[in-house]
Amino acid sequence: MVIANTLTLSMFQTLATFLPLDSLLSTQGIMVALLVAYAGAMWMFLTSAPKVHTIMVSDLELAKKFYEGLLDLTVADVPLHYYYNYEQTLGTVGIDPMYASAAIGRPATTSFTNPEGLWYQLKKNTQLHVISGASLGQKDRQRHVCFDHDCLELLLLRAQSYRVKYKIRREKPLNFLVKDLDGRVIEMAEVSN
Repeated sequence: MVIANTLTLSMFQTLATFLPLDSLLSTQGIMVALLVAYAGAMWMFLTSAPKVHTIMVSDLELAKKFYEGLLDLTVADVPLHYYYNYEQTLGTVGIDPMYASAAIGRPATTSFTNPEGLWYQLKKNTQLHVISGASLGQKDRQRHVCFDHDCLELLLLRAQSYRVKYKIRREKPLNFLVKDLDGRVIEMAEVSN
C-alpha cells in the first residue's frame, strides 16, 4: 500500500511539472479552455452545415411543381445558419432586426426567422434553395438562373436520370432547356461572372 501511494504521488508530481494546475485553474486558464471549447463547437457546427446552392426562378409555384413533381426532389429543412439570418446580415451586422425598416431592403413586418423560398435536398449534405427573382426568358420561357456551375450540373444529372426531355444549348456557361409536366420549356442558365 505504501509503495502504491508513493508511486501515485510521484506520478502527480511529474504531471504537475508539465501541467501546472494552478495556472489551469486561474481565470486566464479557464478563459483559454472556454475559447478552445467554443472553437471546437463552431468547427463542428460549420463542418456539419450543408452546402447550399441558390437558384432564382421566374415563377415559384411552377418551380415547385417542376422540382417536386418532375425531378422528385425531397423537401429539406431550412439549415440552422439560415435561421440566424447569416447571408442577410453580412452587410448590416450592427443593425438589430427589431428596428430594421423597408429602407434596408425588407419590410419591417417580414419575419426574420423564416427564410423565403423553397428548400430541397440535392445530395446528402447539399441543398437547393429556390427563390423568385429571375425574369422571363425568350418566348416567355420560365427561367431558372444560377451562379454556380456545380448546381446546374447536379440538376442536369437529375433530369437525365429521371428521363426528362432536355437539350444542352451551351457548355460554358452551362445553359440547357427542359420540359416540365405541362409541356412548358424551362431554361436553366448559369450566369458567368
